[in-house]
Amino acid sequence: MKYIIPAMLLLSLATASCNKMLDEKVVTNVTDDFYNTKAGFQTAVNGSYVSMRNFYSTERGITLTETGTDIMTNGSDGNYKFTSQYTSQLDSRYDHVREVWNSFYQTLNTCNVAIDRADKVKDLDSASKKVGVAEAKFCRAHYHFILMEMFGAVPLSLKENAVILREAHRDSVSAVYNAVINDLLAAEKDLPASQTDWGRATKPAVEHLLARVYLTRASSPQAQATDYANAAKYADMVIKNYGFKLLDDPGMVWAQGKENNSETIWAAQYTTDPLYGYPDNNACRFFLMQYDVLPGMKRDLPNGTPWKRFRPTSFLLDTLYQDRVHDVRYEKWFTTVWYTNSATATLNLGDTAIYLPGYNVTDAVIATKKYLMVPPRLYTEKLYPSLNKFADALRPDNQASGVRPFISFRLAETYLIEAEAALMQGDATTAANLVNVVRARAARIGATDAETQANRTAMQVTPGMMTIDYLLDERGRELAGEQLRWFDLVRTHKLLERVKLHNNEARANIKPTHVLRPIPQDQIDRTVNEFLQNPGY
Repeated sequence: MKYIIPAMLLLSLATASCNKMLDEKVVTNVTDDFYNTKAGFQTAVNGSYVSMRNFYSTERGITLTETGTDIMTNGSDGNYKFTSQYTSQLDSRYDHVREVWNSFYQTLNTCNVAIDRADKVKDLDSASKKVGVAEAKFCRAHYHFILMEMFGAVPLSLKENAVILREAHRDSVSAVYNAVINDLLAAEKDLPASQTDWGRATKPAVEHLLARVYLTRASSPQAQATDYANAAKYADMVIKNYGFKLLDDPGMVWAQGKENNSETIWAAQYTTDPLYGYPDNNACRFFLMQYDVLPGMKRDLPNGTPWKRFRPTSFLLDTLYQDRVHDVRYEKWFTTVWYTNSATATLNLGDTAIYLPGYNVTDAVIATKKYLMVPPRLYTEKLYPSLNKFADALRPDNQASGVRPFISFRLAETYLIEAEAALMQGDATTAANLVNVVRARAARIGATDAETQANRTAMQVTPGMMTIDYLLDERGRELAGEQLRWFDLVRTHKLLERVKLHNNEARANIKPTHVLRPIPQDQIDRTVNEFLQNPGY
């Protein structure tokens, strides 16, 4: 499972990972020696970020991480309902796992080019070399960690490969954890707290990922005695050392054009230029219900392109977001009202055309409305409250992909990582205090200070409420759609239990096999030695 990365391919992967990289000049007809130059080194560093765009904010990435969980299931459209429903089609021929696997290993080799060749670049100053290598190690660790979370034991790619190798072996999960942590510790030592080009790796981004990695290993068979303590340590460093702050309004966390805010630790960047590969930031389309065929509505950019791939489960809507009096997250992050943009005989422009009240009403009440009223009992695969975190009204047209950054690491998750690590070390008081920081931010601002304080008080949790299930509930409320849920449920050994309890479409088919994804068949076929498939596939 090694790859030749020809000079032309490597350069084509050297993308605009960060906003200011959009001015990167495209160079053609270069030789392999180019990557021993200062410009070639920076090209390889930039190219190390490429596969972030293959994974984050894409149909493949979201399908593999959100749907088929307790909080997300399939909508009416798309070719990948079998992933959400865990049917027999979820097998080694599944193209999403192949695409992630191939893309990550190709870009891992790009990371290795930057890391291995840095010392050969004669005109490269030591500061640029140190930071560039650290960026590549951050990316290398990130890819290896996701691959391990999905597939378990995977081949480590830690050296540049310039020839075709037909033999490959799966390294142990312990070895992968060690490699990931070693890369992150090295990167943490050499990266600055911030970078001029937003989207490049930084010290707090590395520490957040380290906290995730330690938390994940802590509940695995590979656990080390200090893992929970290390998860808490690195999360606490991110919270306290860099000036990050939860935004006062949760609705602004994902506000378009304001993704680089005080809560964002690291975000994947995008460009529409197809030369740079993976220009398919389409998250804005996938969670939308089919509003555009209903009276008074037509498809437009402000309302988005409704591809109906993913919809929230009733557990997410009715249980996790049950409190809509004190907690504003449901109303901030879900669209439930559509306003007329195509006038009819009974609806003028700007009138309410569709309203999902979030509670059941009788048919008699519905009949009194000139707009379409859809209570929960009438939700379908096409009609449902629509997650709006990734809305993109600035695309050139309805067919175009977006270029919004995808916030991959944010401070609210950091608090919840530290809370879980504290709980698992027996400190429920600290866990509750950390959760309460996140919940206080989500409390409704009242008409008076006293009303606001009453809402915050109502949102507070106690140490006695702290369980792993409660923390998973809180992560669901806060992080829905953010490509973490499947990983969270696998990490906490709750995937089967919670899917069977809360996902009507998946409960009949899910089985222990599904805590891992299938190894792509073409990886098995192109390897001359025996390359074992995951159990059950």
